[in-house]
Parts: sequence; C-alpha cells; structure tokens
Amino acid sequence: MSISPATKQGVTSTRPIRASSASIGGRDVSVAIVLPAFNEELTIAATILEFHRALPDASVVVVDNNSTDNTRGCTLDAFAEINTRGVLLTERRQGKGYAVRRAFRSVSADVYVLADADLTYPGHHLLELVGPIVTDEADMVVGNRLARGRYAAENKRRLHGFGNRLILALVNRLFRAHLGDIMSGYRAVSGSFVAGYPMLVEGFELETDMTLHALDKRFRVAEVPIEYRNRPVGSVSKLRTFEDGRHVLSTIIQLVRYYRPLLFFGTGGTILGLAGLVTAIPVMSDWLSYRYIYHLPLAVLSTGLEIAALLSFGIGLILDSVVHMERRAYERDELTRRWG
Repeated sequence: MSISPATKQGVTSTRPIRASSASIGGRDVSVAIVLPAFNEELTIAATILEFHRALPDASVVVVDNNSTDNTRGCTLDAFAEINTRGVLLTERRQGKGYAVRRAFRSVSADVYVLADADLTYPGHHLLELVGPIVTDEADMVVGNRLARGRYAAENKRRLHGFGNRLILALVNRLFRAHLGDIMSGYRAVSGSFVAGYPMLVEGFELETDMTLHALDKRFRVAEVPIEYRNRPVGSVSKLRTFEDGRHVLSTIIQLVRYYRPLLFFGTGGTILGLAGLVTAIPVMSDWLSYRYIYHLPLAVLSTGLEIAALLSFGIGLILDSVVHMERRAYERDELTRRWG
C-alpha cells in the first residue's frame, strides 16, 4: 500500500482513519501500532522498520509531539522505504498522554499496540501481545519487562525502580491482582477497551492509568514476558528522576482517592479521630479530677477534630457509593456498545 498524500504532508481528515487489516491466527483484524515520538530522529526509522517486519500488514501510526529535530522527516523516509500505509499525526500539547489520545481519536482499529519510538521494545514480541486479543482471551496484554530481569539490569535509575515496585505492590493489593509490570510502555489493547477509556492523563503516568482502568472495570489483563533493550548511544531518555518521583507519589494518592475513596477518607477520618482522642486526654483528666475544664483550647480542638473525622467518614461513604454506581453504569454502557 502507498502512503496517502494527506499522510505525506502530515495532514489528517476529521474522520478517523481505518487501520489496515492483517491476518492473525486465521482472522482478519485491523491493527494500529502507535508510536508517540518526541525528538527521536536517531531511532524512529529503525523502530518503524522493526515493527513493520514483525507485522507487515499493520498500520504504523507515529505521533510527532513537538519534536525539534528531524523526527518528522525520518518518519516519512521510513514510510516511503517500506512502501506501506503509514500515518503521521501531530500533537501540539506536550505529553505522552496527549499523543496517544490523538492517535486513539484519529485512527480506528480492532487492536492497538502501544510502544516507544526509542528501540527499547523488540518488535518480535508483537504477535505475542496481539494474539490473545485476537482470540478473545484478553482485552489488554502487557509486555512484562521485569519477568526476564533484563530491565533491572538496564535500568540505571534506582529511584524509578523503587517507585515502580511501590505502585505495583499497592495496585496488586487494592485490586487483588497478580501483575508483574503495570508501567510497561509496550502493550496491546482491544478496540472496545479504547472506546470506553476516558483518557485524562497527560504524561508518562498513562500506562498506570490504563492498567487501573482495566482492573477497575474488570477487563481481562494478561502479561507476556518480553526483552528490554537500553537506548542506543546518543538517544536521550525523557524520564526525569525527581519530577517523575513526584508523579509517583501523586499517582499513589490519586489511585487510592479515586478508586478506593472509602479507604482514602476512612484513613483520614481514623487519623483525625485518634488525634481528637489524644488531645482530649488532658480535658477528660481535668473533668475527672476537678469537675472543671482548665484546658479549654484543647477541648475546642478535640471537638473540631472529632467532627472533622465524622465528616471524612461521611464523605468516604458517599463517594464509595458514587464509585459503585459509576461501575454499574459503565457495565451497562459496555454491553450497549458491544451488542448495540
């Protein structure tokens, strides 16, 4: 297939582009390989060629996210070299979340494969990720970088590794899951998952958010062990240790707040209630000893803390009911989308 003139110029229509079909396991399914790219001129062409070799009939969708180098030109050269259908999109809002959102809304497919444009994820795992979705065994298949130990060896940022393990343990505990790598950027998702996924994140927390949505809405999530390669020499990672560390802490807080509000506000209520009891000890001692309260400020403080504790528990109960009703509504909407 040839690249359309609109794609060569980086212009897309307002109607979604249908990804090309590929024969997988005897079934014809449309597959879109989404590659968000920000200043990846050293690796984008090789990444496109590697994924094309793995699945020649799939559509490769590159989203240029404000690159200041020759990422765009290298992408078009690679499209011309493989002489197949390629889609080049532009997203001006900075962030991986914005880039993937642009791809989901511009290209229609039965299966979407997300990967990075830096050659860190091998293309030969592609069919392993897509296969379970095609055979209706899973709605999301995640490439587990940690299963073979290669990621730990290549990862030079120990704080990133610690943050990943912390969030992973929390997610598995809250959702009673047994996942091994929720932050992998190499994954495949079904078109039905994308149709019901409200993408509100902007940056690299995208993968965590997608996994949480899948677990919360009871989608089937599978994992496939994959290899992980370090970036080629000269290619610079977009990860920032302290900034991403802040995002990790924020993700943990938001995770509990949005998905388990009773736990979040109940914990806050318990802390406030205990603080109220502690500050009330001198007050109660005054009353028991003298039948008079000398620590009047502590009496006011303990009363306020106990009231705040009750309010926190009440908010948690209300929001927990809201979350439950939202899950029920989502299930109904999902059946409507699936069966019309």
